[in-house]
Amino acid sequence: MGFLEAETGEKLQAPVEHDDRRKQFFFSQDLRAAVLTPSFPQAELKSIHIFYYTRQSFCLILFNTASVKALFYSTDFISERRKKTDNAQEGVEHLLDHISEQEPLAILFSIFCDLAELVFSSIEEECPDLCFPSPTQDYFTNANKELEKDAQQDYHLDYAMENSTHTVIEFTRELHTCDANDKIITDSTVRVIWAYHHEDPGDSGPKYHDSNRGTKSLRLLNPEKANVLSTASPYFDLVNQDVPIPNKGTTYWCQMFKIPAFQEKHHVIKVEPVIEKGHESLVHHILLYQCSSNFNDSVLDYGHECYHPNMPDAFLTCETVIFAWAIGGEGFTYPPHVGLSLGMPLDPHYVLLEVHYDNPAHKKGLIDSSGLRFFHTTDIRKYDAGVIEAGLWVSLFHTIPPGMPEFRSEGHCTLECLEEALGAEKPSGIHVFAVLLHAHLAGRGVRLRHFRNGEEMQSLAYDDDFDFNFQEFQYLKEEQTILPGDNLITECRYNTKDRSGMTWGGLSTRNEMCLSYLLYYPRINLTRCASIPDIMEQLQFIGVKEIYRPVTTWPFIIKSPKQYKNLSFMDAMNKFKWTKKEGLSFNKLVLSLPVNVRCSKTDNAEWSIQGMTALPPDIQRPYKTEPLVCGTSASSPLHGVFSLRLLLCSLLLGSLLSTQGL
Repeated sequence: MGFLEAETGEKLQAPVEHDDRRKQFFFSQDLRAAVLTPSFPQAELKSIHIFYYTRQSFCLILFNTASVKALFYSTDFISERRKKTDNAQEGVEHLLDHISEQEPLAILFSIFCDLAELVFSSIEEECPDLCFPSPTQDYFTNANKELEKDAQQDYHLDYAMENSTHTVIEFTRELHTCDANDKIITDSTVRVIWAYHHEDPGDSGPKYHDSNRGTKSLRLLNPEKANVLSTASPYFDLVNQDVPIPNKGTTYWCQMFKIPAFQEKHHVIKVEPVIEKGHESLVHHILLYQCSSNFNDSVLDYGHECYHPNMPDAFLTCETVIFAWAIGGEGFTYPPHVGLSLGMPLDPHYVLLEVHYDNPAHKKGLIDSSGLRFFHTTDIRKYDAGVIEAGLWVSLFHTIPPGMPEFRSEGHCTLECLEEALGAEKPSGIHVFAVLLHAHLAGRGVRLRHFRNGEEMQSLAYDDDFDFNFQEFQYLKEEQTILPGDNLITECRYNTKDRSGMTWGGLSTRNEMCLSYLLYYPRINLTRCASIPDIMEQLQFIGVKEIYRPVTTWPFIIKSPKQYKNLSFMDAMNKFKWTKKEGLSFNKLVLSLPVNVRCSKTDNAEWSIQGMTALPPDIQRPYKTEPLVCGTSASSPLHGVFSLRLLLCSLLLGSLLSTQGL
């Protein structure tokens, strides 16, 4: 950082060592006149200090007056007003309009400077609006859950605002601080813990927060897509109406809808969840399927529990996932060159809305009207979006032993399926732009791995700190191409230490899933690319020798050996005495087993590879991430994916805070 000081009217130049970003500033009489308003009497103006920041050439212009308070304006505040100004004098006057006669000392001046990160110090007295409070302190919790001040201070306060209802804090921190007391920030979910006390910290440090605390899961590095919607953007809702939720743990409710009739092609450009107020934890996830078009509107008359023996036959034609939302997620905006196509012959006419209700307390009398909202446009984009469901086919053949601190399952989108489908539909490949990773309560991490010719490429998406209550589409920082003959593996890590029985693949949140939903373009005729592990070799691990054939019951029954005779395969797996050692051996076996390929088209059609057996890929060259090295510069890459710089966060604690601060 360069430091310059001068009287008004003097020409200033950046230091020679910053020659590549050299800037010259001239404080004209217009600027001087603008500064010397009643808020800054000429007698009080002593000097101007410029803090010159080298990265993006911004400056902090400090008007040194006799005032003791300070006022800080963020770049957003300035840039909004800069849009409304034509010259420097107007810009200054706009700022000074917001300064009282008793207030202040510091103004961030972006009229002459590029926007960039900011550096500022503290003030001593309270301030009623935009200001900087006392310096931030970096703390951590020890093994006894006690707060300790960190010897290495890595959090830097950039901006703060406080009024009678809210306190906003903005701070920066390196993604990798090389501090054992700091968590490395990656693309994975981060559980942000907040707490506050109504009184400011004293000499002894922060005071106990009592009940003023909470947590929120966030994916801090998930790049945001700009909201390009105008306030007049048309939309339609697909929303359930007064669904009675049974007093049981898991309910899947299905309702068919007809897409509005369009006279021309439309593109859906954004999808938002419409969750009934108070049901944010009840509605766990929503899937939207494309159904056969060979129906009339009689299929719209009523909803029914999904996967039920008595559900309407029309539901069975709804196999193609066209959108997915899960708990904790917000609205999804498609990239500017991609949209979900509606109104054309191959586009959905009838759709099935599948809502998973999670009611672990078995509450009675719940009525829900939740669903999805679709914003659309006739300004057609270049590509139609598609969705591929990849991973483990949801079935009882997905098995996880009890008492395991870590167990890994893999679902394969095999090279055979991608070779056939992409070879016929799009030999040049498809481009993935977002991924939703999905598991249930035992899930601890999910990763979508990508292989080509035996070499592992960079993972398409991952979450090593998976949170069941926070699942949303991850935008890829760069679109990734899938080619014919590639392999995709959805890898899930589970923890079943608190379980005494087997965990099975299934629909309940106490069952498990291991799925990835890939948003891509251009749309092809491939909706599901998954696998089922061989169950007989799994049963052989516990000593099963023979089952009754033909299979006439489900789950099927074991014939021998004697200790399992006439038991279902589920009962036999639960009867086996699982230890951690046995679980690790079983995991090694399962990951090496042949898999049954699922390779589906729309309208319940299948590619010819469907049902065939394939082997897991022979990984000759696993992907190697770049090691994290302490002491590297802030611009060093992390995992070779993104640049380490400064992480910008805003913490809004809400209306409970008083004007006294944290």
